[in-house]
Amino acid sequence: METLSNLESFVRSAEAASFSAAARRLALTPAAVSRNVAQLERNLGVRLFQRSTRGLTLTEAGVRFLHAVGAGLDSIQGAIADVTTKAGEPAGVLKLSVAPRFGRKQVLPLMPAFLARYPGVTLDLSFDNRPADLIAGGYDAAIGGGFELTPGVVARELVPAHMVVVAAPSYLKGRKRPATPADLAQLDAIAMRSPESGKVKVRKMRNRHGEEMAAQLRPRVFINDPDAICSAALMGMGIATLVVADVVEHLESGALKRVLPDWYEDAGPISLYFTSQKLLPAKTRAFVDFVTGAFRQRGLAKRYSAV
Repeated sequence: METLSNLESFVRSAEAASFSAAARRLALTPAAVSRNVAQLERNLGVRLFQRSTRGLTLTEAGVRFLHAVGAGLDSIQGAIADVTTKAGEPAGVLKLSVAPRFGRKQVLPLMPAFLARYPGVTLDLSFDNRPADLIAGGYDAAIGGGFELTPGVVARELVPAHMVVVAAPSYLKGRKRPATPADLAQLDAIAMRSPESGKVKVRKMRNRHGEEMAAQLRPRVFINDPDAICSAALMGMGIATLVVADVVEHLESGALKRVLPDWYEDAGPISLYFTSQKLLPAKTRAFVDFVTGAFRQRGLAKRYSAV
């Protein structure tokens, strides 16, 4: 009979394609994970991984074995986690990666109440625009957009990332309002260049009726930071395309106006990502439930929707 540690080392190594990444997730050394997998291979009499300097690749037998045992392992560990969670309060270091602007404005203000409810939890927050590798980076959870749902990673959608065209009333005064995204070329735009190509992204906008149209902007000012773009728009320097969640207060106060009220760009959802929904430490489960509950109670998905 194979031990749970051998099977767990194999499954997590297969998900991460790395003994080192699996070791970080399992709180073991890479050597221990490698030994567990090697022992499993000896006991089964088959090679499960092809090992190279570039990482791990499952053999044909390894693919079949992962398919056979992966779900069962999660079920067993889920039962263990459920018992453990009920046995004690959430505790330990909670390592999180969050998108900077969204994290500062929407997530960080929730944390005093979260820490007051769970005094045994210590927060380790990283603010980064790049999607984090949860398994390789050893993160318990991450919040942002554009994450790849790799094996072992699940997501809870928090709010939509709808982008809208905005401008200060002082800039719009005396100017003809555009009727369609194509008309935006008649106005000065505050734009951001692509870090890869150096070009300005062509916005693909849609309206409430499902019609789509490209928006060709006429940049007058280039800025590489969304917060600074918002500040420039507030100063009346031109139109800007920004996520509703980042400008909703300005829209509600009237400091900014939507230039095309019926049009927006859907940049996908902002979600909370974490590993294996069936197996979560109590601290991670508490965080997931707390944040999703707070967003739901405040109706933020509706508030940040452009529709």
